[in-house]
Amino acid sequence: MSTPRIYLPIHLSTGSEVALDARAVGHVVRVLRLRVGDNIMLFNGDGNDYAAELVDVRKDHALCRIHNYKTLTTESPLMIELAQGISRGERMDYTIQKAVEMGVQRIIPLSTERSQVKLSGEREEKRLQHWQGIILHACEQSGRNQIPELLPVQRLDQWLNNRTAVTHALFLDPEGSVSVGNLNAPVASLSLLVGPEGGLSAKERELAISEGYLRLRLGPRILRTETAALAALAAIQAIWGDLH
Repeated sequence: MSTPRIYLPIHLSTGSEVALDARAVGHVVRVLRLRVGDNIMLFNGDGNDYAAELVDVRKDHALCRIHNYKTLTTESPLMIELAQGISRGERMDYTIQKAVEMGVQRIIPLSTERSQVKLSGEREEKRLQHWQGIILHACEQSGRNQIPELLPVQRLDQWLNNRTAVTHALFLDPEGSVSVGNLNAPVASLSLLVGPEGGLSAKERELAISEGYLRLRLGPRILRTETAALAALAAIQAIWGDLH
């Protein structure tokens, strides 16, 4: 079994002993059933991986000692943000998980005209916490040691009016005329906009175009929203990012 990677949002340093938080204890003790003397890898988002050894393990407690650390470069040279129309249940979970694995640095959940999931108040906060957990687990699994940013849920029009400027802006449109291979490489950053089930409405497509988004077409077939995001990200990373 490969060494488990555990996200721990505290300061980490060589020679120190640190207690795992409740989330990490649940995974290390109750899921993986690790014991004293077993090795784990910790990271906190600072770009380093910290090799550690479990020195005290109980039912609801785990203490480890950090032996050394190494700095890894696992981030794509291309800064990618994914603005994703909120889809239902596991579809959105899958999209967020795979986006992290594909190297996305920022994720924006968008409320659109065709979004079947409407979030507000406590329900929205719980869903954001759930998505944040998916992001952390995906970082642990994929070897990323910097945590992608998850923005609050926003309406599509509000986000388009206030978004951060990027060098390329694309939205998926099965009737579009632009392909990834026909575009010049972005200088440093790219924004990908993907609609929910049913895609973006005509009004939303026109708004995206008015804000500088190009209509990206991914072949002759209609893709489900979770497939479309993954396919586009793979193509973008293969041509311009770190999958070549």
